[in-house]
Amino acid sequence: MGNKIKGVLFDMDGVLIDAKDWHYEALNKALGLFGIEISRYDHLNTFDGLPTKVKLEMLSKRYYLPQELHSFINEMKQSYTAELIHLKCHPVFNHEYALSKLHHNGYKIAVCSNSIRKTIELMMEKADLLQYLDLIVSNEDVTKAKPDPEMYQKAIKRFGFAPKECIVVEDNPNGIQAGLASGAFVLEVATIYDVNYENIIRKVQEVEGD
Repeated sequence: MGNKIKGVLFDMDGVLIDAKDWHYEALNKALGLFGIEISRYDHLNTFDGLPTKVKLEMLSKRYYLPQELHSFINEMKQSYTAELIHLKCHPVFNHEYALSKLHHNGYKIAVCSNSIRKTIELMMEKADLLQYLDLIVSNEDVTKAKPDPEMYQKAIKRFGFAPKECIVVEDNPNGIQAGLASGAFVLEVATIYDVNYENIIRKVQEVEGD
């Protein structure tokens, strides 16, 4: 007898929302006020999937970026991000279908993201997925963001499940590491288009058929 899957835990950026570029654009726009820019290469290889606070600490070591400016840059970044969400975030049929079907079939659904709660709620609302979520865990709900597993451990615990009763859907190394370290099964996706009901259920069957 294999494991019985009861919960599906989604990362958000690059999984449910094609937002990687938005964070990149918004942060660069905010940093640009001080003549600093992150290259696309650095963004993909160094900063992808990390919270803004962590990115700013790394940038402070690399450039002369005073600590006192962090909260201002962070605020500007959040407001630029919100503008981009309103502009670019819209429902994706495959995601609506997958989450509504999982929800209907009794799976518990969580979104666990290194973004702040306000951003997650706004994106999920714009993508028309908020109604299917049982739980949101943001970077404000944990002491350590991904790649630390705390976020996924918290969601699993809140649901009252064992790690092996959950599947984590992730796209980047930090998130995949966090998912595996939490003890859950991980479905790795390359793009938001790989996130569909068929792929998720195939993973469920593969895990349950062990």
